[in-house]
Amino acid sequence: MTQTWLFGLGGGVLIGLASAILLLGNGRIAGISGIVGEILAGIPQLRGSAEGLAFLGGLIGLPILYTLIRGAPAIGVTTSLPLLLAGGLLVGFGTRLSGGCTSGHGVCGLSRLSPRSLVATVIFVGVAMVVVAIVRHGLGG
Repeated sequence: MTQTWLFGLGGGVLIGLASAILLLGNGRIAGISGIVGEILAGIPQLRGSAEGLAFLGGLIGLPILYTLIRGAPAIGVTTSLPLLLAGGLLVGFGTRLSGGCTSGHGVCGLSRLSPRSLVATVIFVGVAMVVVAIVRHGLGG
């Protein structure tokens, strides 16, 4: 029986390796919101080319591949379209406000000892904890 923690460890190693390759290979930070933003804006940089599309394709394609091979993971995601849209808009607003996302600040920024990334990571983890507490305990969950 495979231990579930091995999937988290493997995913973390792959994220760290991909981030290190991107940083060492061309000096770019592996921030997902920045990569997606540049692709959508059509900014003619390396991230907007095959490199960024491959990174984004892996983020979308590998969970689909996992589901096809192993079946749907046992996680709960709401099917409420208004909640999904509200959550997406809030995450997008937060990434713009903090100048990056969890991958940019939490993975790359902290590994480079960036004080700005430390503050951003503490804030988004703290807010996530408060939201979970409110949703699970404050709203009758």
